[in-house]
Amino acid sequence: MPSWNDVLDELSFDGVRRKYLRKLHEHTGRNVIAYYSGWLQKPNSDKASIYDGDKNGFMNAVYGLDRTIGLDLILHTPGGDVAATESIVHYLREMFGEDVRVIVPQIAMSAGTMIACSAKSVLLGKHSNLGPIDPHIGGLPTFGVINEFERAIREVKEDPDKLQIWQLIVGKYHPTFLGACQNAIDLSTQMVTDWLQTGMFAHNPDAHEMAERVVKALNNHDDTKSHARHIHMDEAKEIGLIIEELEESQDLQDLVLTVHHAYMHTLSNSPAIKIIENHSGQALVENIPYS
Repeated sequence: MPSWNDVLDELSFDGVRRKYLRKLHEHTGRNVIAYYSGWLQKPNSDKASIYDGDKNGFMNAVYGLDRTIGLDLILHTPGGDVAATESIVHYLREMFGEDVRVIVPQIAMSAGTMIACSAKSVLLGKHSNLGPIDPHIGGLPTFGVINEFERAIREVKEDPDKLQIWQLIVGKYHPTFLGACQNAIDLSTQMVTDWLQTGMFAHNPDAHEMAERVVKALNNHDDTKSHARHIHMDEAKEIGLIIEELEESQDLQDLVLTVHHAYMHTLSNSPAIKIIENHSGQALVENIPYS
């Protein structure tokens, strides 16, 4: 008969999440860390994105794990700070080497897609989405800013009478902002290219060309049009990413989606905005007050 504490665990969000994380670990024989953001449930929170404080959650989750059995990292995130993303990827590679697989049950956008590109493979379902990696600064799309400047130059050359109008539009940007935008684009391009060459394509003689093809597809605003555009599994495979299909294993699919549903319930029905948790129950949960 279950004890009082056993029943309490079954009734709690924490108990359900950890139960199915353990089951996923037992099924794969690999470490499991879940990184979940509640940006869909709490869209106005500034704590939902990837930032440097997340490193503490990963350090807590990695502590005590058998690092020889690799890592499955479950990602659900809108993205966030590029520098923080670089630091997190560096840390996970120091801990697990090349043996990191990313699982995306629903959405890993922007910097989340960058993390996925650092893995040896990405596990997606028909319902999963990655996104473009074109960076934003202060909420502004860097490609969009550069395109706006280039359009201004082109139109003023064609019709000098438009100078006054364009001065009002581009005058909202700081003089160094254009350079910062280009630097951000160059940095994200370099980072993801390097990660693909040293991770997903490490053992392929055409690693550099393969990485460039993927990055061109993910970091080309002219093609993607919108930073919020969703890239589905078939397109992710088409651009050259190494994708494992979640539907190929019914047991694995059931476990991953049950874990995902448990996190969605937690984020919807608690003050939690960010959860970083491993299959042993080590967790860092960041809360925001209810409004």
